[in-house]
Formats: sequence, C-alpha cells, structure tokens
Amino acid sequence: MLEIALIGAGRIGQIHGRNIAAHPGAKLRWVTDVNAEAANKLASQLGAQSGTDAKKAIEDPAVKAVAICSSTDTHAEMIELAAKAGKAIFCEKPIDLSLERVDQCLATVRKAGVTMMIGFNRRFDASFAAVHEGIRSGKVGKLETLIITSRDPGPPPIGYIKVSGGLFRDMMIHDFDMATWLLGEMPTEVYATASNLVDPEIGKAGDIDTAMVVLKTKSGCIAQISNSRRAVYGYDQRIEAFGSKGMLQAGNQVANTVTFSGEPGVVGEKPLHFFLERYDAAYRVELQHFIDCVLGKAEPATSIEDGRNALALAEAAVQSLKSGAPVKVA
Repeated sequence: MLEIALIGAGRIGQIHGRNIAAHPGAKLRWVTDVNAEAANKLASQLGAQSGTDAKKAIEDPAVKAVAICSSTDTHAEMIELAAKAGKAIFCEKPIDLSLERVDQCLATVRKAGVTMMIGFNRRFDASFAAVHEGIRSGKVGKLETLIITSRDPGPPPIGYIKVSGGLFRDMMIHDFDMATWLLGEMPTEVYATASNLVDPEIGKAGDIDTAMVVLKTKSGCIAQISNSRRAVYGYDQRIEAFGSKGMLQAGNQVANTVTFSGEPGVVGEKPLHFFLERYDAAYRVELQHFIDCVLGKAEPATSIEDGRNALALAEAAVQSLKSGAPVKVA
C-alpha cells in the first residue's frame, strides 16, 4: 500500500485526493493546506490526517510519495523538500513561473535520484493518446501540421488571474506540452498574438484572454494553438494532426451522443462543461501511471524536463507577444 501525502486541498487537490483514497493500491495518509479548514474538511471525508504543516507530512516516515497540488508559488519549495526527504513526487503544473527556479528544482531532484512526474493530465486522455499513437505508428505519414484548440467555458476569478502567471504559463502550458508530445520534437520557433476580448478586467490585471500561437520545429512541422477564456457552448478541447497520408482528429466529448432531427435542424449535446468532467478518467489513469512509476513498473511519461520545456515555450510566447516577432527557442 503506497502511502501518499497530499499538499493542497483546493479544487485540483480534491480531485487527486479522492482518486488516491479510492485507489486499491494507495492510501491517503495526509492532507495539508495553509487553510486549516479546507485541509480538515477534505481529510475527514477521505480518512486522512490533516494539518497546515506540509513539511511534517512530507517527512513522515510512512509517506513514500507526495502529491503537490498547492498554489504555484509553493511548488518549487515543496518539490525540494520532498526530494531531500527521498520521497517520490507528483506535482501539478507549472513547476514554477521562473525557468531559473525550475532548473534549481531539476538539479535537486536529479541529485536526490527520486521519481518525479508533472501533472500534464491530457496525455492520459484516451482520445489524445490514440492520436499520439497514430502519429508515432505512421498512420498519417509524415506529420506536417498540428492544430490544438483549447477554450474554457468562462474565465477564472480576477484574483486567480492576478497570481496565475498569465494565460501562456497557466492555461496554454497544457497545450505547449501536448504540442511537444505530439510533434515528437521540441519547437524551435514561437510566434504569439493575443487580445482582450472576453473581460476588460483581465486586461487591467495585465493578462490576455484570447490567444493564438504558432510553433515551428526544426523539421519544418507547424503547430497552431488557439486559446480562449470563454466558450459559451462548453469546454472546447480538440486536436487535428495532418500528415502526408491523412489526418487524425480528436473531437469534443459530450454527455451523450443522442441527436434530435426535426424541421428546424439537427441538435445534439454541447461539450462537457469543464475539465473536471472532461478529464475525469484521465486523472485516474494519470494516478495509476504515477503509482506504477513509484513501484518501478514504468518511467514517468511526464518528466520534470517536460515541465521545463512547456514553460520555456510559454516564456517564448510572452516574449513574442511583447516584441510582435517570432522568438527562437534554444
């Protein structure tokens, strides 16, 4: 039984906490959060100990792995505490908002020799994984263009926007990881353009809410990413991979596939509302993979290096938006 300490009892922490508690091979030993009430509530629901001292939970000898789901500004500190304690680490994205700080974490994790995995859950979605396998197996021939659409049903609170690190580092970072994974190579050039079309308060907070990014690889393959903080019809998550032999498409998931056909037209269900529903199964597959990695049955599919690569692309997008020109990625 793998005993795990959960750091962070917010929305994403609750997802991972419940999945850990329900897993037959894992035990949720600790739930910690700076908000004692939140930690106590989740811990009581899931049969775990609770507290506000993450260091105490991490250093508990019974704990063999740590799931870091706290605020982004705490991730690096928690990673280093866990690595130095010799614990396996699962950390939600991003590792940090600074590449320099990410590199420090990477060095600490490597020195400690512990297992570490980054929470890019979309890689574990069955449809997206099938697209990846189709590309790798040569089904579409030589990949030429990749189109990734990712639109939220609505923007998060302005308070969150102000501390998120911005759309590229917070939202599109998932798509940067997805692009690199599907392309099979790190993009070498990034061009970004963006606007404030959803909420003027987001612009006042120093962020953008609508963006398109074009990535180009050394081999010449081109990827396009489209993000919006608003999609009135639901959570819009689609991928198109086009190559010399054909195309693979992964469409939106809907609550059911029933359609009504009548004189006014044909009507079906909207996409699932948000990531909680859309990636529910992916989160469980992700946890299983992490446990397999801790037990030595697999190597992390989403490494700390993957986390660094996605942040490097996000940083390049920020630079491109400021300069209005493509930015080379080393």
